Amino acid sequence: MQSNQMNRNLKQVKIENSQNSPHKRDYATADLEGAMTGEEGEALTVDIKNFRRPGEKAYTQRCRLFVGNLPTDITEQDFKKLFEKYGDPSEIFINRDRGFGFIRLETRTLAEIAKAELDGTMMRNRPLRIRFATHGAALTVRNLSPVVSNELLEQAFSQFGPVERAIVIVDDRGKPTGKGYVEFAAKPAARKALERCSDGAFLLTSSPHPVIVEPMEQFDDEDGLPEKLLQKNTQYHKEREQPPRFAQPGTFEFEYASRWKALDEMEKQQRDQVDRNIREAKEKLEAEMEAARHEHQLMLMRQDLMRRQEELRRLEEMRNQELQKRKQIEMRHEEERRRREEEMMRQREQQDEMRRRQEGYKPNYIDNMTCFP
Repeated sequence: MQSNQMNRNLKQVKIENSQNSPHKRDYATADLEGAMTGEEGEALTVDIKNFRRPGEKAYTQRCRLFVGNLPTDITEQDFKKLFEKYGDPSEIFINRDRGFGFIRLETRTLAEIAKAELDGTMMRNRPLRIRFATHGAALTVRNLSPVVSNELLEQAFSQFGPVERAIVIVDDRGKPTGKGYVEFAAKPAARKALERCSDGAFLLTSSPHPVIVEPMEQFDDEDGLPEKLLQKNTQYHKEREQPPRFAQPGTFEFEYASRWKALDEMEKQQRDQVDRNIREAKEKLEAEMEAARHEHQLMLMRQDLMRRQEELRRLEEMRNQELQKRKQIEMRHEEERRRREEEMMRQREQQDEMRRRQEGYKPNYIDNMTCFP
């Protein structure tokens, strides 16, 4: 009960890096994913290395922060000291002339904490502006099959280079939207994937639906545009003369606001019509593809049947040839047997003839012998 209450309440947690840096700062957090232990009301010290999700890759583009409005005389040592409690960075870049820099931390969570804590921090009378850096090696992937997962998407695009993250976008019910994005570790891999997929037809499943790959549009949907960052120019003061309001019927504002709304409605209707046309075209193409697939399968079956018939015919010919050979062999054997029998008969006849001659000669010899006294 006490543990559940701790997870529901906000806690003060002291964060320190693995080198036990003396620079600590308290911040409120609602959940540390089981990292918090101890009695209620106590401030906990958490090793910064624990802020890493299972399977999360380290030092990716998603962990890269843009730091703006830097003092022009800032040193790399000052810049590193600013982020020292968030772990060891793998990249530091400073442009002193233009007053900005980049730093890459180990995990996304650490980068989020650093951004939340340091954004707006005064450094030599200048408020720092910290945002997540634009991911220059990210691609949007459309026309994904419903059976494509994050893992399959990453596996498919890994052939172009190391992939940091691959996500299939789903709706609020977990149903795939047919869209996703792939974040590469470097720009050359992203360019290679974009070129190969644009020139060829990249298929992720057995269905001949090629994925559509485009450069990913970058949006800042976390911080937006704060009032303090707006340029207070002539247009700003002109547009901000009037507060937010509803246009009153019969006025100049109402007339042109209505025309703008009508134009927007016309655009919406045209977009809906285009969407319907595209949907119908896709359904037609899907039906044609299924018919062609069926015809292709029939053709393959006919080809297989012809191949089997040809194979049977060839086997039949081979069997007939084998039977013919056997018959010829049997005929030769029979002829050889007949010749041997005839030869044996001739030999017996000759032997009988010789025996008869011998027997016929002996009596004559005896008779001749009896003529002498």
